[in-house]
Amino acid sequence: MKVATWNINSVRLRAKLLARFLREHQPDVVALQETKVENGLFPRKPFEKLGYVHQAIHGQKGYHGVAVLSKIPFRKTETQDFCREKHARHLCVTLENGVELHDFYVPAGADVPDPDVNPKFAHKLNFLGEMARQFEKRADRNTQPAILVGDLNVAPLEHDVWSHKQLLDVVSHTPVETNLLGEAKAAFEWTDVTREFVPHDEKSYSWWSYRAADWQASNRGRRLDHIWVSPALKGALTGQEIVSKMRGWQRASDHVPVVAEIEEV
Repeated sequence: MKVATWNINSVRLRAKLLARFLREHQPDVVALQETKVENGLFPRKPFEKLGYVHQAIHGQKGYHGVAVLSKIPFRKTETQDFCREKHARHLCVTLENGVELHDFYVPAGADVPDPDVNPKFAHKLNFLGEMARQFEKRADRNTQPAILVGDLNVAPLEHDVWSHKQLLDVVSHTPVETNLLGEAKAAFEWTDVTREFVPHDEKSYSWWSYRAADWQASNRGRRLDHIWVSPALKGALTGQEIVSKMRGWQRASDHVPVVAEIEEV
């Protein structure tokens, strides 16, 4: 089974890029974030024609939004509020093979890393804390095959950013954020798929700012997009890829897809 996650930064604007990605990489399931569209306006048909006939969509007008497109049927779909703002930032589907897939779009948190003066940063910290609390409640972490994917908007490790020292006080890499993400990861004993295959001392990015005149030359990236698996799937991992070439596509998102390959369960 091949699973992909991508912050598409408007699915209607980048529908053709998504179709190209699906044709070239053929994931069984793709989870999207920042779709920026209400459910009724989601462009379903182009992806149905490519075989992604099972679609779960949780969107809102102009902002946020998550969706899962799949070749594998769903047993059920559900959403959960991880923040008081009622944003469309979470979607869970249970696949026909029993795998539970959580698609998250964690708030970015704006620019000032102080929850007392920046409500958006406070929102982000509360969201991350709620992720940990919700998964801590569950007793099936060792038996339930589960995958957590999405734009988690945190680069947790030293080599997940272009400069650990310079970004320690920059939102997405501050110690309070990385600690909270670590607590969420520990809550269900998740495994970070990318770092199972990419050594911790090797730079790895999935996002490059639009502000850079030449994203590739400056290469000031961050690894904000993640795929985690539960203990029941850790031994089934066979590979991963961050599709960095897509950052250079015309009208690209500032994020690129992350792909994980897992033996059939």
